[in-house]
Amino acid sequence: QVHLVESGGGLVQPGGSLRLSCAASGSILFKVMGWYRQAPGKQRELVAVISSEDSTIYADSVKGRFTIARDNGKNTLYLQMNMLSPEDTADYYCYARALLGGNSYWGQGTQITVSS
Repeated sequence: QVHLVESGGGLVQPGGSLRLSCAASGSILFKVMGWYRQAPGKQRELVAVISSEDSTIYADSVKGRFTIARDNGKNTLYLQMNMLSPEDTADYYCYARALLGGNSYWGQGTQITVSS
């Protein structure tokens, strides 16, 4: 059984920073890990993904502000978010796709609110 557990969300002022973490349980290798977000009344959207080879893709809206990274030894994913704006307010979800079999997994989400 694989579980993804996010942490690090909360309330932050515009221009501030937060760091999200996603810890994956189970002895499984992931081909792709990433972060998605869903704002109220909107569809879930990709924020950033990173492959097992450390290739990354970012949404245009977060390029230059967010950085995704993974620690394969700890099976943990990170998202460093800088220069946050109210438009970044959303529930953020951790995602992972297994290297073998291709099963996908989602975390339960962590809420980020950017407000003064």
